[in-house]
Amino acid sequence: MTPGALWIFTMSGICIVIESSVTAVHLRNMEHFITAVTHLEDSNPGLSPLASVTSLRKIADQSDSLTHDFVGSSDNQGDIHYINNSFIIGQMNVNHNLSNFLDEVTHHFITRDHDERGVVLTPDGTTVALAPLLLGLEYGLQANEDRNQPHGFYLLPLAKYLGMSFLQFGNATPPEPLGPDGCWDSVSAPMVYTLSGVPSLATDALVHGGMDGAVLGKHLSVVNCSEVNLSTLLRSYYLGTMEELDYDLSNHLRGRYRRQNFKNITNLSLLQEKVADALHMHQQKGDIIVESLIENGIKEFMLRYVECPAIIPRCMWGAAPPLVPLDPLSPPLPFLYIHHTAIPSKPCLSLQMCSKNMKAMQHFHQKQRGWYDIGYSFVVGSDGYIYEGRGWMSVGAHTKGRNTVGYGVAFIGDYTAHLPAQHDMELVHHHLVNCGVSKGFLKENFTILGHRQVVAGTKCPGESLYSEITTWEHYKVCRMLNLEM
Repeated sequence: MTPGALWIFTMSGICIVIESSVTAVHLRNMEHFITAVTHLEDSNPGLSPLASVTSLRKIADQSDSLTHDFVGSSDNQGDIHYINNSFIIGQMNVNHNLSNFLDEVTHHFITRDHDERGVVLTPDGTTVALAPLLLGLEYGLQANEDRNQPHGFYLLPLAKYLGMSFLQFGNATPPEPLGPDGCWDSVSAPMVYTLSGVPSLATDALVHGGMDGAVLGKHLSVVNCSEVNLSTLLRSYYLGTMEELDYDLSNHLRGRYRRQNFKNITNLSLLQEKVADALHMHQQKGDIIVESLIENGIKEFMLRYVECPAIIPRCMWGAAPPLVPLDPLSPPLPFLYIHHTAIPSKPCLSLQMCSKNMKAMQHFHQKQRGWYDIGYSFVVGSDGYIYEGRGWMSVGAHTKGRNTVGYGVAFIGDYTAHLPAQHDMELVHHHLVNCGVSKGFLKENFTILGHRQVVAGTKCPGESLYSEITTWEHYKVCRMLNLEM
């Protein structure tokens, strides 16, 4: 195969060439980015992981005082040269077409239409900004070579975005100091990611990238870097399936567990300290007002991105709109009802399968049951995520006669003879309920009940799962016709 043919073959999975145009349109997903990183490594044998990630970070144009203070003289934009249809970026030779692709997927900005660029969709449905991810990787590799780095150095890329956003919020510019999330134009062929509201300086994608950069950067700072391959690390972190994990949570350095992994490497006071350090590097004075903004902002961050579970929004699983506007709830509510779907009987282990199950349930509820929408408030997959049904603010159709006073949470699968995975159950009885109370959706003294306790003629949520929830905090024994409100 000729070099030209090899290049076309390699890039066939990265770009779609539009006829009669010299413009290549690239899909914005993590698989294609990792394919590009693999090609760069293959094209530049012998290049160290640090040199590779530094070159990638230069393409993302992450150059500011914080970056310069930490990585020092290696951050020199003058060493980017164009020679013979290739760029020499740092120590890496990059084909011109590939350089264009990398620039498109790593250079972060937000358009006037609130389209967020420089972000990619991962296979589990998470949107990640690549710039803070690359910076976190670089910090970790830099620290591996220089062990005298400050404690918590891996938090600085994330802290930069958080700190600037907290200050922006203090100026009353955006409605929220964090977020928002958004929706892709297509999950199978993602091109445009549009935010759901006015953007802060710490969108969900930037936060996800910063958290992943911190987790992987901390990991890289202590491993044997002579054995590190960036594409292999990224492929394992983002593309590993639940089947490959085989429910082994003893070593789960995977993107779907970013919240738990991030919690394991930081705490509120350390993150608050690093946000203050990042603002100091940006020459922001640490007065009482700024300190208060940081303290309150970090508390909101920890609740939203660490304590609360990741929830796949309706637009990501392909929900059809409700047939009519749904009635609003009046939280906080006093009850949470546990269900299982029974059909499908097997748990779903991927975004694709869980989304297929969600769409099938919604179709059945709307077309066969005659309901306005999928009945459940939330649905639990076995892929590490909770899926949004009617959500926190709309009356569901999950527990007859009780829909206005409680939320219905269903586990995908039949749990008559066996239990859901431990991780899936913890998502509900630790994270979802604590999040609901903290955000004012559930009363502090709320009650957990099985579907069978309040609706006659059903064995839902299955014998095994029902037996399990009787051990949960907030579970209450009651007789069906004598249920206290």
